[in-house]
Amino acid sequence: MSQQTDAVESDRELKKKHRAMWASGDYPALADEMLLELGAVLVEASGIRPRQRVLDVAAGTGNAAIPAAMMGAKVVASDLTPELFEAGRKEAANRGVSLEWQEGDAEALPFGDAEFDAVMSCIGVMFAPHHQAAADELLRVCKPGGSIGLLCWTPEGFVGQMFAAMKPFAPPPPPGAQPSPLWGSEEHVRELLGDRVTGIQTRRQNLAVSSFHQPADFVRYFKSHYGPLISVYKFLGEDQDKVKALDKALTDLADSFGDAHGDTPFQMEWEYLLFTARKA
Repeated sequence: MSQQTDAVESDRELKKKHRAMWASGDYPALADEMLLELGAVLVEASGIRPRQRVLDVAAGTGNAAIPAAMMGAKVVASDLTPELFEAGRKEAANRGVSLEWQEGDAEALPFGDAEFDAVMSCIGVMFAPHHQAAADELLRVCKPGGSIGLLCWTPEGFVGQMFAAMKPFAPPPPPGAQPSPLWGSEEHVRELLGDRVTGIQTRRQNLAVSSFHQPADFVRYFKSHYGPLISVYKFLGEDQDKVKALDKALTDLADSFGDAHGDTPFQMEWEYLLFTARKA
């Protein structure tokens, strides 16, 4: 078997694992409970307008795609894990909008060049393992002068630090894969897009999460709902020492990013980078 054939087969296996990871647990419930406001934030920042043709890359359950459709845009929601589409279709129907759902790899999008007026991704494309390939695809399918909008967890924020805490317990990343929270670094995204974009605007904001009474509740919930964390615990198997060590690392991290006063809920702040630009 040639090296090229080996590489293609290896990438195919990697994408199968990614699809299975995001299909595990219950990401739709997690997104519905904690992340809904992020999609609307990205749609507004991206300046989505009626009749625009819009692509939401790594759309998941349509957290950004559905608000874009509500603005009157013609939206395609694309994701590697079509198992997430059912929840998205139900939510779109509840909101009285229709959009197209299409399975697609962010690193090899099934669309033509310059097909969309706006291309966006809300905490989605950041999880594609090969960052430059994904960035190139975002730009390829966007029309010249079209908008690029990205919302990604920062490396320094809670979710970025959660992935850092998981890393010592996780299997080694495949060759060429880069850490997902790098997409939350303005410098990294600028480097990926280079001089192919103009009019860059960025800002860091926080998502307030008050779904948990205490840090341990966060850990229990994410262990059963969040695919990336489920996969790490699955990798640890019956090694109870490592399981307890990861439990503690995540509980301590949640505690350090949360705050509670008296009878008020335990509230966490999850930082993200909002990045918008125009294709040159």
